[in-house]
Amino acid sequence: MTTEYKSDLEIAQSTELQHIRDIAQSVSISEDDLEMYGKHKAKLPLSLIDEEKIAQSTLILVTAMTPTPAGEGKTTTSIGLTEGLNKLGKKTTVVLREPSLGPVFGMKGGAAGGGYSQVVPMEDINLHFTGDFAAIEKANNLLAALIDNNIQSKTDNLGIDPRTVEWKRVMDMNDRGLRNIISGMGGKAGGMMRETGFNITAASEIMAILCLVKDIEDLKEKMGNIYIGDTFSGEAVFVKDLGAEGAMAALLKDAIKPNLVQTLEGNPAIIHGGPFANIAQGTNSIIATKMGMSLTPYVVTEAGFGADLGAEKFLNIKCGYAGLSPKAIVVVATVRALKYHGGQSLTDLKQPNTTHLVKGLDNLEKHIENVKLYGVQPVVSINKFATDTEEELKIVKERCEELGVKCAIAEGWEHGGNGTTELASEVLKAIDECTGTYKPVYDWNWSIEDKIEAVARKVYGARDVEFLPKAKQNLKKIARVGLSDKPICIAKTQSSFSDDPKQLGRPQNFTLTVREIEIAAGAGFCIPITGNMLRMPGLPAVPAAINMDIDNDGKISGLS
Repeated sequence: MTTEYKSDLEIAQSTELQHIRDIAQSVSISEDDLEMYGKHKAKLPLSLIDEEKIAQSTLILVTAMTPTPAGEGKTTTSIGLTEGLNKLGKKTTVVLREPSLGPVFGMKGGAAGGGYSQVVPMEDINLHFTGDFAAIEKANNLLAALIDNNIQSKTDNLGIDPRTVEWKRVMDMNDRGLRNIISGMGGKAGGMMRETGFNITAASEIMAILCLVKDIEDLKEKMGNIYIGDTFSGEAVFVKDLGAEGAMAALLKDAIKPNLVQTLEGNPAIIHGGPFANIAQGTNSIIATKMGMSLTPYVVTEAGFGADLGAEKFLNIKCGYAGLSPKAIVVVATVRALKYHGGQSLTDLKQPNTTHLVKGLDNLEKHIENVKLYGVQPVVSINKFATDTEEELKIVKERCEELGVKCAIAEGWEHGGNGTTELASEVLKAIDECTGTYKPVYDWNWSIEDKIEAVARKVYGARDVEFLPKAKQNLKKIARVGLSDKPICIAKTQSSFSDDPKQLGRPQNFTLTVREIEIAAGAGFCIPITGNMLRMPGLPAVPAAINMDIDNDGKISGLS
């Protein structure tokens, strides 16, 4: 007999939400401090951030093993763990990234959790929410327009060589047709014709900056430091030379404020920023994390994709700039992902197969090793699916025991907080055993090459790193612009430790190929691009959008 489960959207739509003022009141926020977007969403003022409370709060990071194309449930686990901790009497806030419309309408669907571990209102969060992505898009594209205008203008012309401009326009949609375009067509009135393209909004440097700033003044300073290109005489040109940072910041005056919503069980949730982890830093904003830590003694947050991407960047970039250190790191694993990395076909993952499962454990073991690199003891959370067998779950738990790693089966999708109290208990034990702060895998003062090689060898398990000619040219520019002492944000496929998405499991003796290195002087890091990574995704053969609809009463269907 097959059990019938409600869809994520059906569960969200059947839940009676509390008014956002009541959620705010539960964490001692006055209604006067709320900027409400209807009954169930609100923005929070930065004045609520309290460094003394942050120092007393405990930060918990949720990451994962290398995912299947569908993802392994980090957000669902983060929300479920938050519910579980609250069930145990530990007042906890979950702090997450905002979903991008690209994946929502593409392959993965929404990013508000799933089942009975969701943040709500689910439809609003997954669609336009409070307009933060739109504001980031507009600020990014304002700069693009000002650059083109300055190149065209005969007055106040900075002498920018259009061949050196790498700033692209962005839009929050997967659209492969915009990756490479020619702009300025149509004669003199159309501007200077040049080759350019679009990135997805989540990959914009504006998004990266917003997630690393502390206030408006810091935002303006960082945006002023954005590198545009060079003059014909070879001098670097920055946004502050254009004088554009003030107008760009004005467009972000509301987007800089984090958003308060709620979990299905009425616990506080803060959602802010949404950089991808395979092409950006993959974590919510420093402002949002510090806001959560100012409000409750415990905060659960997540970092995108596997621990080789999101967690690495969370620890080596975000924590470095924010001065934060997690007390526990949860690694989400699923039986289906383990079987996938053990060689089982994507189409057969619902079928029991202990042989492929055991083989795939190598991938999880490497992620466990990586977390230990930072001096933090991991906790493995097995995100349980209905098709998992008891034998398969037992194999995973026994391997974790052999490795001396805490492990719990999480059933937050099916049971909410009642299904994650075991995980919450194990996380609390790990917190009690944590006596120090994390250790980064590289020193920012090392050379760019040494930092890349440290991540490639220690975190990915690469044997060698190859720098292609363009990357070597970029290294000279990085030194000239003055970014050699900043962290690195490697763009790499989320499907493998290597830069080849087809190398599953735990690849050995591979070479990481660095194709080029982009400059993100405003955000304060460099972006080594490996393999065939693209910063504008395309849609799958059958996009998720095809199954979505809305009726005459405004009720949405098909969103997951």
